[in-house]
Amino acid sequence: MLKLQTPNGDTRILLHSCCAPCSSAIIECMLANGLRPTVFYCNPNIYPQAEYETRKNEAIRFVTSQGLDFVDADYDYAHWKARMTGLEDEPERGPRCLRCFTLRLTETARYASEHGFTLFTTTLASSRWKSLEQINEAGRCAAARYPGTLFWEQNWRKDGLQERRNQLLREYAFYNQQYCGCEFSMRRLNKPKEG
Repeated sequence: MLKLQTPNGDTRILLHSCCAPCSSAIIECMLANGLRPTVFYCNPNIYPQAEYETRKNEAIRFVTSQGLDFVDADYDYAHWKARMTGLEDEPERGPRCLRCFTLRLTETARYASEHGFTLFTTTLASSRWKSLEQINEAGRCAAARYPGTLFWEQNWRKDGLQERRNQLLREYAFYNQQYCGCEFSMRRLNKPKEG
């Protein structure tokens, strides 16, 4: 199991969660290291709303099974989509993703600041499909807007966490989505297979 040390020594963390599969091994690792995350579910990018509800309910199921607090941010897809205007045709890992991460992590930093958390991090950094550099940039930008908050840059893909994630996915029979969440990432599902 990965040995964790928070950058500021705090054991109380606001954990931005994208979904149950990505959160599970991270939460388990945090708890094993004496850290107590409060899970913040802020994902207005997820489309359609039925998909959002399915992912949220899976996250609630896991988080409550661990005896942790779950905070559900407002689902405001119209606001999210308006903020992505002009970036609709950008590829995954492009400028749209950076803007999306920044929007979601800024909301996480705001909640942290208003509720006495000094440290926040995100499960987005567990996905091999996402740019870790973009996630860290978004987190630093979000923390800079809320003095007194610190973004914990942690690569949640290493030291066996990816393998443990896959084990927990099977153990809990999590719903496992096939796309990032936004309507633009759904396009990949509809493309014909090459070869």
